[in-house]
Amino acid sequence: MSATPEMSALAHATKARALLAQATEVFDAAAVQAALARMAGQINARFEQEGAPAFPLVLGVMGGAVVFAGQLLTRLSFPLEFDYIHVTRYGAKDHGGRIEWKVEPRADVRGRTVIVLDDILDEGETLAHVQERLLAMGATEVLLAVFADKAIGKSKPARPDYVGLVVPNKFLVGYGMDAYGYWRNLPGIWALDI
Repeated sequence: MSATPEMSALAHATKARALLAQATEVFDAAAVQAALARMAGQINARFEQEGAPAFPLVLGVMGGAVVFAGQLLTRLSFPLEFDYIHVTRYGAKDHGGRIEWKVEPRADVRGRTVIVLDDILDEGETLAHVQERLLAMGATEVLLAVFADKAIGKSKPARPDYVGLVVPNKFLVGYGMDAYGYWRNLPGIWALDI
């Protein structure tokens, strides 16, 4: 969700603070960083072993993955290429809709291992679409690394290869996740009462 432009900066700040005042912290910054370190260790173990794919392409899904991707990249210890994609299913709505590619990868994916980084796996429709599209574009394999996997109580069409934290089926903000464009910058994860 994104903020409406007709509101003043003060009104946005007031609304953002009111949302957070009604929220509950689900994972603090220490838990987030511990999960990030564990994920980086798992990914490094795969790509540092003999015979591992050389020089994978890492794609961050903007805008939610910006915090996660930025912090994870500094912990990866193998040669890689980074790019981003912008795919949305939500736009200004709070429920799913048509999947739209706003930015495709600039790097050639043909014959490459691609690691897609995203902040959260909700229902999995968007990441399943991304994975299928990258494979159709010629990627050898597409691995999914999501920082948060929402426990929605049913199977999802996308199965992540790497998961930071399993989170409750609530509306979450922090560590890249937002509500109305607010609180991507929180170092922990909070559940909103909306």
